[in-house]
Amino acid sequence: MPDLDALAAEIAACRACPRLVAWREEVARVKRAAFGDQEYWGKPVPGFGDPDARLLVVGLAPAAHGANRTGRMFTGDRSGDWLYRALHRAGFANQPTSEHRDDGLALRGAWVTAPVRCAPPANTPTAAERDACSPFLERELDLLPAVRVVVALGGFAFGHVLRVLERRGVEVPSPRPRFGHGAEAPTSGPMVIGSYHPSQQNTFTGRLTEVMFDAVFAAAAAHC
Repeated sequence: MPDLDALAAEIAACRACPRLVAWREEVARVKRAAFGDQEYWGKPVPGFGDPDARLLVVGLAPAAHGANRTGRMFTGDRSGDWLYRALHRAGFANQPTSEHRDDGLALRGAWVTAPVRCAPPANTPTAAERDACSPFLERELDLLPAVRVVVALGGFAFGHVLRVLERRGVEVPSPRPRFGHGAEAPTSGPMVIGSYHPSQQNTFTGRLTEVMFDAVFAAAAAHC
């Protein structure tokens, strides 16, 4: 795993996007009152999981008071609560909770990452910020050769993963499949499966239910 460790260190040291650097560090200084006694990570967040992963889960970006606080993808927020419960039920995680970096969570056959590594204002990275981060995802794919399935959480991740695969010479269906919950894009490399993002906008409204989320990871497991 030394190459993945080196990539993680490089990601955490990145200061390529001034807007994101300013925002993530401001959030880490000001903090949310509920976490006022905690030291925020306040840096880009590397991917996390099993180096022999068959499943790659791709989100959007770290949450300001979630991964930007804890330093681990989808850790310390309600989206992560949903994700790791689903991964645990599907057999990809040893426990259903993810609260901080040293909580004992271990992924089995799965790796969790994002196209953008810094928390963006209003959860909305620009195209330029996405493109600046893209090489990190490409290098992760090179260092995770066992990946057979990518679950893309949200339309942003779904489209970005397909573009990244195309740039790496992977054959992608033409026209590209439209994003939707459970949408599948068979490529000459990994299968790409779309899922609604487990954000509160989707889970609180019932647009995404745990049954729907479990169905995506059951399909992913079948392709692994």
